[in-house]
Amino acid sequence: MRGGSRTAGSRIGAKTMFEKRSGEKLLETDPADMPPDGHVVFIGRIASPWTTRETCPKNMKAARETGQPAVLTIDQPYREGLLGLERASHVIVLSWLHHAPRTLIVKKPRHAPEPKGVFSLRSPARPNPVGLHIARLVALDRDTGRIDLDAIDVLDGTPVIDIKPYFASTDAFADATIAGRDEPGQVMPGREGQ
Repeated sequence: MRGGSRTAGSRIGAKTMFEKRSGEKLLETDPADMPPDGHVVFIGRIASPWTTRETCPKNMKAARETGQPAVLTIDQPYREGLLGLERASHVIVLSWLHHAPRTLIVKKPRHAPEPKGVFSLRSPARPNPVGLHIARLVALDRDTGRIDLDAIDVLDGTPVIDIKPYFASTDAFADATIAGRDEPGQVMPGREGQ
């Protein structure tokens, strides 16, 4: 990961911040120890009110309910890339969840009766701990790289790897479902108008 270093301390933090649960499985090799192949860079950092995993909201809905705003600061070399973003009402922020363990491949969520593969979950623990956040753009100052957001569900200091405008016309799917999970306001296929 260019633009940010991965120290032994951050890896130890990931191991102590996430407890191991029954039924979980680990990868044989930590992806952080593999040679880089994507040359992903950090383009900025998020300032949030959340300093511990216990206090950090688990999703953007919960983050919005706290009423706590956040600030994303884009590093100087990338600020010209913000040109035109002020037109967006909402943005997609891709973050690097640097405290999360990268060796977990099967996870036992607290809310589930059985373990699940990390690709079927929204947990930060995964081989590439990329966070996806859709936030309301409150203000943008291209000169300073400051982007004010309505809320965020990450720890203070979390690196940012990308930001994109959110397009409701192409990014929203009202009929998206997860089998066995009730989603408020969800329209189930075949149940339109009920």
